[in-house]
Amino acid sequence: MRARVPAEDDSARSQRAARLLLLRPLLVAGVTPDEDFRLVRAYASELREWFDRETGWRLTADAQTIRLMKLTADPHDRTHPARDPKARTPFSRQRYVLVCLTLAALERADGQITLGRLAEDVVLAAADPALAAAGFRFALDRRERRADMVAVVRLLLHWGVLRRVAGDEDAYLGSGGDVLYDVDRRVIAGLLASTRGPSMIGESTPDGRLAALTVEVLPDVEDARNRARRHRLTRLLLEQPVVYYDELTGAELAYLTSQRFAILNRITQLTGLVGEVRAEGVAMVDPADELTDVRMPAEGMQSHLTLLLAERISTAGGDGLRVSELHRHTRELARAHRSYWRKHATDPGAEVELVATATEALRALKLVSVEPGDDPLVVARPAIARYALAEPTVRDTRASAR
Repeated sequence: MRARVPAEDDSARSQRAARLLLLRPLLVAGVTPDEDFRLVRAYASELREWFDRETGWRLTADAQTIRLMKLTADPHDRTHPARDPKARTPFSRQRYVLVCLTLAALERADGQITLGRLAEDVVLAAADPALAAAGFRFALDRRERRADMVAVVRLLLHWGVLRRVAGDEDAYLGSGGDVLYDVDRRVIAGLLASTRGPSMIGESTPDGRLAALTVEVLPDVEDARNRARRHRLTRLLLEQPVVYYDELTGAELAYLTSQRFAILNRITQLTGLVGEVRAEGVAMVDPADELTDVRMPAEGMQSHLTLLLAERISTAGGDGLRVSELHRHTRELARAHRSYWRKHATDPGAEVELVATATEALRALKLVSVEPGDDPLVVARPAIARYALAEPTVRDTRASAR
């Protein structure tokens, strides 16, 4: 006879299942750890109901795959790119195109394929006149292009689209080897999260096509409008590090003001995230520091620099700092910390990449905005105030000690 599970344990397990889905919306048996896959599948029914009601996201689950169809609240947000699972380098536009071409080639492939054959199929697909007219070119004549192909394959391995049977991608990079993969078409079929099929979209511009993929048409009645506002606000709170009030429409802000307690409470019950409400906006804080792809603070030289630059930017006020000023400040920091920072940090020009990486992380965390130009202006956003250092206050406790 099965023992009854205490309610608090059941609640904790349900929260863990929800967090696993938010962290990785595609779970594949044999790729995802077995314990995690079984846990999410056990709570799939109640999670499906919650996400449908509160976010409008669809959850599908079977014996092999679990997929949360997350429709982003901001399709134009470029601060959280896909990354090479090994090198952690962000994907370029070319790599995104290669992902699409690779998936199209795999859809037509046999159950097994080699990396060499897959790359050849992608080269053939890239020769399409429409892609050429758009300025896209791809060939395997340089190591950099082969590295692009390997980065795409590693992402597909991470997703579970491919499973390595034999070989190694590094050997392929060196032109001395190949890799054999199994292809899982069930995973491919569930990758695209959209409200419309791509073939139904007539917009010609990339931004227009992207917006059309996720547009949601609702009846023009008050209940439907409120449901759409609840979905968008809950998506933002689950996805974004901070939701600033000035980013919302008047109707969304009014709805959040009246329903804030209920919305935040439901998110907390599902995920364990804790709402932090400030004058400028709301953040759902994770006490376990798990549900993020950008941690701050974190270990390592780059994270230390990012933290120090955040402190410098936070003291600059609303005027912001030019990137050239951050370059100068970074050179000073590299000299001051050269005894335990990486040696190359003091190399001439090293500050350019270091500042670019730090600024990218601060933008992803919505701590700064960047105004483009010959010398871009980095402007502090309200949430960065937590990284400002105040003068210490020393209290005289001698009188109370007498």
